[in-house]
Amino acid sequence: MTASSSFFEEHINAALESVDLQGFRKTHAGKVRDIFEKDGTQIIVTTDRQSAFDRILTTVPFKGQILNRISAFWFEQTKDIIANHLIAVPDPAVSVVRKAKVFPVECIVRGYMTGSTDTSVWINYQKGIRNYCGVELPENMVKNQPFATPIITPTTKPQVGHDELISPDEIIERGLMTADEWQTVSDAALQIFLRGQSIAARQGLILVDTKFEFGRALDTGEILLIDEVLTPDSSRFWMQASYNERFAAGEEPQSFDKEFFRLWYQERCNPYRDEILPQAPNSLRAKLASIYAEAYEIITDAEFVPELNGTARIQKNLDEYFASR
Repeated sequence: MTASSSFFEEHINAALESVDLQGFRKTHAGKVRDIFEKDGTQIIVTTDRQSAFDRILTTVPFKGQILNRISAFWFEQTKDIIANHLIAVPDPAVSVVRKAKVFPVECIVRGYMTGSTDTSVWINYQKGIRNYCGVELPENMVKNQPFATPIITPTTKPQVGHDELISPDEIIERGLMTADEWQTVSDAALQIFLRGQSIAARQGLILVDTKFEFGRALDTGEILLIDEVLTPDSSRFWMQASYNERFAAGEEPQSFDKEFFRLWYQERCNPYRDEILPQAPNSLRAKLASIYAEAYEIITDAEFVPELNGTARIQKNLDEYFASR
C-alpha cells in the first residue's frame, strides 16, 4: 500500500539533498545524481533533488530510492534488447555501474502530442512547427492525441546551458554520433519504448514519452543503455482507464509524473528566465513523492518501503558491498 502524502510530508526533512561518502571519490554532481568512484568502479547515488526546466527546484523525500528501484526494474526487463550499465543495487538509492563514455545526445521517444517545456512537441507544434527534429508532423493534431506510431526526437546534452532540439542528420553532420551509432541507439530506444508501453499497459498505465541515454562501455566499447530508464522523472505516464473520457472532453489526462509540478511553477513564474523561483510548499513536494511511490508500485507490482538514515545508510551498505567483492 502506497504511503500517503501526509507520511511524506511528515518526513519532508528526510529528503537527501546531497551525499558525501568516506572512502569514495566524488567525480561529479549532476542535477539529481552524485557520482563516485572506488577501485575503478562507478557508483551512482540518486539523490532526492528535483529538477525541471534545466535547473534544480527543490527536494522530494525518498524520490531517489523510488527512481533508482524503478530503473533497476526496467534494466532487467529490457536487457535482452540492449546491454545496460547496471552491475548491482547495494542500496535503494545506489547503483554500481559499468563506466561508459556518454553520447552527447538524449534520445526522446514520444507516443503522444503533448508537453509543456520549451523543447516539447506540443509547445513547438502550437508555434506552427511541422518539421520537428527531422520528423514531419501531420496537420490538425490536438494536445494529448496519440501519434500513428511513436516518433524519436533527439536533443543535445550540453555540459552547460539548455537542451537543444536536433535532427538525426544534424547529429551525424556535427559529429556527435556516427550513423551506425545513431542507428543502434535509435533502434534500441524505440524497442525499449514499445516494451515499456506493453508492460505499462498490463498495469493500467499509458507510457506517453520518455528520454533515454546511451554510451560506450570503457572496458569493451559496446553501446550501453545508461542513466535512468522509464521513471516518472524521465517519462510521462497516464492512467489508461480515464484517458479516453478525459481526452474526448478536452481535459488533461490523469498523470503519474512530475507534469503537475512543472505546471505549478509555470503558473507562478518563468522558470527558464527568473533567477529566483518560488519555494514549492511541503504539501506539493509530498504529493509528488506519493505519486512517484504509487507509480513504483503500479509499474513493478511491488510495495514501496521507504528506508531512512540517508547518507549513513548508504555509507554502510556500500562499505559492506565493496568488502564482499
